[in-house]
Amino acid sequence: MKRHCLALDLKDDPALIEEYIRWHENIWPEIRDSIHNAGILSMEIYRYANRLFMIIEADDTFSFERKAEMDASNPKVQEWEELMWKYQQEMPGAKPGEKWVLMENIFSLKK
Repeated sequence: MKRHCLALDLKDDPALIEEYIRWHENIWPEIRDSIHNAGILSMEIYRYANRLFMIIEADDTFSFERKAEMDASNPKVQEWEELMWKYQQEMPGAKPGEKWVLMENIFSLKK
């Protein structure tokens, strides 16, 4: 199993942030299926102010490239992503059009 951590900023608007949270309280079944079909076993999103932090745990079949290819050919995922851009903004240093930015693990403590 692999763990990936990503960050994204929402537009700094309390009404839009609350709307974004509501969308995620009951995501479309097609979105849930696309996540699982890509090899993602679990996904959590945390929020501080307008910054989001996502933790993905995935099996060995998962890759960001494969997920992007699957998403590009899925009209429902494209509809969802277009809808979510209403609430999201690019992170500093992100590539044009890049939403979630992969974070680098700089510390790990295990017992």
